[in-house]
Amino acid sequence: MPLIPEEPQIHESAQGPRVAPAAGRAAQTPRPVPGPRPAAPARPGRPGPPRPAPPVQRTSREAAPAVPGPSGPAAPAAPAAAPQIQLIPASAEGALDAAEEAVDLLLDSGRAPGEVLVITTGAQHPWAEHELSFGDSAYWAQQDTGDDVFYADAAAVSRAASRPVVVVAVNGGPASAVAGALPQARTRAGELLIVCGEPQQVESLLSTGV
Repeated sequence: MPLIPEEPQIHESAQGPRVAPAAGRAAQTPRPVPGPRPAAPARPGRPGPPRPAPPVQRTSREAAPAVPGPSGPAAPAAPAAAPQIQLIPASAEGALDAAEEAVDLLLDSGRAPGEVLVITTGAQHPWAEHELSFGDSAYWAQQDTGDDVFYADAAAVSRAASRPVVVVAVNGGPASAVAGALPQARTRAGELLIVCGEPQQVESLLSTGV
């Protein structure tokens, strides 16, 4: 008979400890929860709808390389632009002084001396006469340095280099020299051509296509 009460006690104690580990195991079950958490960041990555947007950008990138093509022909269009022409009324005797005043105004406005070329159709400028006294090569070397205003005679303007501003002093000389100096001066003026001379004479030459 004592065996009968002992058996139920053994069963109860066995059931008691078994339940406790089961509860502990249930607490361990939330551990796999961090596993699905990486799935949550996958959701922000899901914006799959924006994914079709990149191909649209690719098409725009393909259009970009086509742009440099037309830009090439645009470059030669710039040099085709003619320089501005300004006429300063002056007699043949006062043309050189008018040209000197124009040069002074250019330098005062911020122009560098090396950006200005002065062409005379009659008597040479005193500076040119002085430099030529040291020889032809020394004279043209002054142009190559580009440190100062360069003065050239209309007869030798073909050897003059282009500069942003060209000032022509119509201070006499044969009509052929004047007619030939203006077109050559225009081709050497990058931005501005200033002509100091008698308005009627200069305008007639300019109207003929100079």
